[in-house]
Amino acid sequence: MTANSVTEQLTAAGRAIEHDSFAIIDREAGSHAYDALQWPIVRRMIHATADFEFNGLTEFHPQAVAAGIAAILAGAAIVTDVGMINVGLSEKRLGHFGIAAHQFISDADVIAAAQAEGTTRAVQAMRKARRLGLLDGAVVGVGNAPTALIEIVRQIREEGVRPALIVGMPVGFVSAAESKDWLADVADIPWIITRGRKGGSTLVVSALHALLSLAEQRQLRPGDSA
Repeated sequence: MTANSVTEQLTAAGRAIEHDSFAIIDREAGSHAYDALQWPIVRRMIHATADFEFNGLTEFHPQAVAAGIAAILAGAAIVTDVGMINVGLSEKRLGHFGIAAHQFISDADVIAAAQAEGTTRAVQAMRKARRLGLLDGAVVGVGNAPTALIEIVRQIREEGVRPALIVGMPVGFVSAAESKDWLADVADIPWIITRGRKGGSTLVVSALHALLSLAEQRQLRPGDSA
């Protein structure tokens, strides 16, 4: 078997529409600076948003794709800032790799800590993930809350947290662009970001689904290299 099965649409009609959409994006996007493993991620982000500006706004740490594929194949946890990302992720695709997705934004203890300390729920959710030992080796996805990404960067610098990959794409007007700039200054942890204000949970879901697809391709063709 050489074609993806787990990370494809479930029906022939769905697969045809998705593949036709990708072909249109390839044609209309024209030239780009991404390599053969980065472009499927950017293309899927464009597919999810119909926004070609992500051809250029999306940036990759040099080891990002390889780290993401390796983490997925190892069954690493996914930790996200909001439940919207988890809802968007395919349970079948995660299950194929034995991956569990976690988010704590609405947990009672997280809300109480945020109120007591004058911080955001997103900050406390990432601190809870740290206490539970979920962040080291994990794929972290941030699509909504810049404060979650800022907290992850702080934990990397001050507490030695070592995620396998951070997909940092918070959307917004307060600290969104800055949080991604700070993450891009981290040299020793791989990351994927969207520069500026644009971002969102949909983009994180798209990037993670693209990584799942690349990981399945690696399973089918183990001699390929990232």
